[in-house]
Formats: sequence, C-alpha cells, structure tokens
Amino acid sequence: MRGTYVRHTWRHNPTIYAPARYRKGCSYDAFIPDPISEIDIALPATLAAAISEAENAIAALNLAPPGFLAPLARLLLRTESIASSKVEGLQMDARSLARAEAKRDEGRHVGANAVEILASIDAMELAVERASTRDAVTLADLLDIHRLLMASAPHAHPGELRTQQNWIGGNDYNPCGAAFVPPPPEHVAALVDDLCAFSSDDALPPLVQAAIAHAQFETIHPFDDGNGRTGRALVHVILRRRGLARAYVPPVSVILAQKKDRYIEGLTMFREDDVTDWLEMFASAATQAARLAERYLRRILELQEQWRAQLRPLGLRSDAAAWAVIDQLPAHPVVSVRIAVAATGRTRPAVANAVDQLARCGVLLPLGESARNRSWEAAGLLDLIAGLEAGE
Repeated sequence: MRGTYVRHTWRHNPTIYAPARYRKGCSYDAFIPDPISEIDIALPATLAAAISEAENAIAALNLAPPGFLAPLARLLLRTESIASSKVEGLQMDARSLARAEAKRDEGRHVGANAVEILASIDAMELAVERASTRDAVTLADLLDIHRLLMASAPHAHPGELRTQQNWIGGNDYNPCGAAFVPPPPEHVAALVDDLCAFSSDDALPPLVQAAIAHAQFETIHPFDDGNGRTGRALVHVILRRRGLARAYVPPVSVILAQKKDRYIEGLTMFREDDVTDWLEMFASAATQAARLAERYLRRILELQEQWRAQLRPLGLRSDAAAWAVIDQLPAHPVVSVRIAVAATGRTRPAVANAVDQLARCGVLLPLGESARNRSWEAAGLLDLIAGLEAGE
C-alpha cells in the first residue's frame, strides 16, 4: 500500500439538504498517500523496454514533418484536451465543437457544455506554454491551470485547493460507500508541495515521472472538481518541461478515454503499490497515442498539400494571404474572416479576398447562407480530426 487508510466519521450538516436516507452518521476510510518526492522506482527489464519504446515514439512524433508548426501543435493539444474532457463524460462531436469554438472566438454565445470543453483546451495550452518557460513545476502553475479550466464553474472554487472532503463514486451527499475517498483537506497542501518537488526533479525518465505525478495527483484529488483534466494536463507539463515533447504532445487521453476502466484500475493499482502495472499501462497508452498522432499529422499535411494544389490554378503570388490561411487551418477547422485575420496577421481586406478564393476552389465550405457572422469549414479536415479524436 502506498499510503494509509484513516477511519473517519461522517455527520450530516442539517443546514445542507440531503434525502432522509443520507442524513445518518456513518464511517468511511480516507486514503492518505505516501510522499513521492524521494520515491525509489526499480524498473524490471520488460518495463524499462516499454518505457523506452514509449519515449522513442514520442521523440519520433516530434521529428515528424513540421509543416507550419504552431497550428499542427495546437491541433494535437486540442485533441488531447477534448479527449481528457471525454474521460469525465463531457462529449461533443468534432464538428459541433469546432463550430462552437468559432462562435466563441467571434464573441458569440455558445452552450455550457462547449464552454467547459473549450476551457479545457485553453487550460492545456497554458499548461504546455508554462512548461516550456519554467525551471520547476509550482503550486501557482497548477492553480492557474485549474482556474482557467473551471472559470465557468464558480461552485468548483477555480484556482483554489479544496477545504473540504471530496470523494469518487457513491452518492452526492456523503463519502460513505464511495469507491475512493482522497486525503482529508488538512493534508492536501503538503502533499501538493511534495508533488511539485517530484515533478520538478529530473532523476527519473520523463515518462515515468509524468505517469507517477499524474497518479499521485489523482490520488490527492486537490480540487473540488476538475481534478482529472488538471492531472492529465500535468502529464504534458512534465513531458514538455523535460524536453521529450518539444513541439507535439501525444494525445494520451485519446487512448485513456477508450480504456477508461483499465485506466481507473491502473490508478487503483498505483495506490496499492503496484507501480509497475500502472507504468506498463501508461507506457502502452503513450506509445499508441504518439504513433496515432504521427499518422494523423502526416495525413493533415497531405490534406494541406491537396488544398494548395486546388489553389494553384488561380495563379496567386507566393505571398498571397490565401496560402497563409491554409497554413493556419489545422488550428481553426471552422474559420471566419475575423478569426483568419487574427491567426494570419494579415489585413481584413486581404483575408476576405483569400477566403473568397479558397471558397471558390473548394478548400473552404460555407456554413449557412447569411452574410452576417459567416463562417467556413475546411474541406475534409474535420473528418480527419474526428478520426484522430476517436483513436482510429
């Protein structure tokens, strides 16, 4: 066991509503994990080989043809964020979310489910950006990621460590009968400090460090809500900080979402001190994710070249705005003139003309007939993104 179970008694607060059957007092066991800042990990030969295979796959992904780097990198971050939300039961198909994202970027209203998933994308981008500029992982970084992630959920106390007991499974009114009860709130701050110290060290292989940090984060469950998505963002903070995923993140959550039961079982095994089982599962997911991402990056680069071939008959100059819009489309599968102006840095008249040219040659497909708030979908791109998000 990588920690200690401590028996607690739950007493109902009469000022908080609960059905009669949940008002009686009861006992439950909260788990207080051991610190990990000085954890000693012995890697059996087969596990060491699996870790090496995963890290080599991530390294190969980051040697993939770069294309126009930032849009492709954002596409993978977007995919990871959406899959991480899917693990928590937040689902939207790729096309609906892309259209919602374009509406939001235009300053228009979008539904609550889309807002929450889009916040995951913003939080993941912040996490990876911070990781590339920081020497250490800090509590402030984790709080900022959580604050952005849960900005639309004020009752989750965005950017604040929890001050009350939480639990996983069971009922909404008490932790009695829960599948897992994390440590009581008075232990959280010290455990998170220890986690940050571990995440800032370079003694272990990057993938081992990321896997253990994530499992410990989920065990601590330091926030009222949003723990899973914040904890999966921590994985990419570490992989970027350690230099393994310098450009492209492997969308590990795509694989974890497909194997959710196995993922939860792995986290449970970690708490029971079967770290090997957890590391094997995580390494396998990382390998599959990296290879999946590399395959799709190549397909998207091929699609972009197809778009350029469709545009060439127009005889445009090499510095025409239409070429710049094509470069940016992987990050913006649904685009408007306003979004394209922001993405390319070109003038509005130049971009409006470019969008018209791309629509005429079939690269952009108009959404709706209204001249106001008009947007276009990049032909063929969302089908590729849907396949990537589904892990196909």
